[in-house]
Amino acid sequence: MPQLTRRGLAAATAVLLGATALTACGSSDSGGEAGAGSGPVKLTYWAWAPGMDKVAALWNAEHPDIQVTVQKQASGDDLVTKIITAAKAHKGPDLVQAEYQALPTLVSNDALADIAGEVKGVEKQFAPGIWQQTTFGGDAVYALPQDSGPLMFFYREDLFEQYGLTVPTTWDEFAETARALKKKDPKKALTTFSANDSGLFAGLAQQAGAAWWTFEGEKWKVGIDDAATRKVTDFWGGLVAEGAIDNQPMYTPAWNKALNTGEQLAWVSAVWAPGTLTTAAPDTKGKWAMAPLPQWTDGENATGSWGGSSTAVTSDSKNKAAAARFATWLNTDPEALAALVKESGIYPAATAAQTSGALAKAPDYFANQPDFYTRAAAIAKTTAPAAWGPNVNVAYTAFKDEFGKAAKARNGFPAALAKVQDTTVTDLEKQGFGVAK
Repeated sequence: MPQLTRRGLAAATAVLLGATALTACGSSDSGGEAGAGSGPVKLTYWAWAPGMDKVAALWNAEHPDIQVTVQKQASGDDLVTKIITAAKAHKGPDLVQAEYQALPTLVSNDALADIAGEVKGVEKQFAPGIWQQTTFGGDAVYALPQDSGPLMFFYREDLFEQYGLTVPTTWDEFAETARALKKKDPKKALTTFSANDSGLFAGLAQQAGAAWWTFEGEKWKVGIDDAATRKVTDFWGGLVAEGAIDNQPMYTPAWNKALNTGEQLAWVSAVWAPGTLTTAAPDTKGKWAMAPLPQWTDGENATGSWGGSSTAVTSDSKNKAAAARFATWLNTDPEALAALVKESGIYPAATAAQTSGALAKAPDYFANQPDFYTRAAAIAKTTAPAAWGPNVNVAYTAFKDEFGKAAKARNGFPAALAKVQDTTVTDLEKQGFGVAK
């Protein structure tokens, strides 16, 4: 989203949630009046990542003048609703953990503060594509990146050798690898196309250069059915239609079995995949390897992201400078970042932390690839920018519905993408957003 400002964003965006959703009272534990007396500044931080209270305890021990209390919250849309509700009642916390795709909605509802003045120079510690998601390409800074999920290619190293397959470096090679495997063993599949997690598809479109929400004057423009996303849709839909890959959803017992028994040889996933594979395919520990995501053009070097969140300071906080100090420490200090990895299990967005501290050693599941995190850090630096809008949840739900039907039928993928576009636009208009045609 090019050069967005709060004023422009607010002008182009109506409140996403209906009035009935905003009538409940917000949290009574706000940092609004904390620190007004002679004692330490007291900040509240709404977060869902596990162990965040243990990380904050490190700060509290070293900063008696600024004390942070972590309040565990639900994630996703539930938290977005709660933040907006609290903001309307002026009872919000001082800080909040927010997914990148939620930031436009929160900013348009005046729930987040611009902390550009308090975090000058911090952007150098993050990949440009990640930093852009907290600034929307403008001068304002609405959050600091906390964790990220760069996409990579995970494959069974032993089975690739057994079947004489070469790790693909382009998507054309990926398709040929899938076809070659089917010819050698029709019971095997390189991977599956799954519609039950929209974030993966969004990341693949992101890598291809898609910009699903952009800004034209004072209106949103939806580009889900753009050329880049159509290319991704046609590619994966084509492989499913010809039977070169499977069409079953991820995270099911059948999917777990396919990975664990070698029925599927690969998985396009994010840096956090080792944790999932540990549970889904426990018998294959030490047999997998990771490589960069295949590219659309030979010689390119870009990846998308699947997941990730940020730390934002709310508009309600009366201690924005102190809150920004904590947010900066949390996401840039070596001790804090090491604690985030250990206690919260996240992959930090700060580039320096991606190969040091708790990430200096490869995941136990990938002990056969000792340079796992070194390679992952190099890939993370190539994360392409993402363009989020105020109704990501609607687009994601439509994707699951429409692409789920297409995957099951093994056809109809272009029509499914057009339906996601139409559903997203219709919802924006219904909610009162300005939409450019």
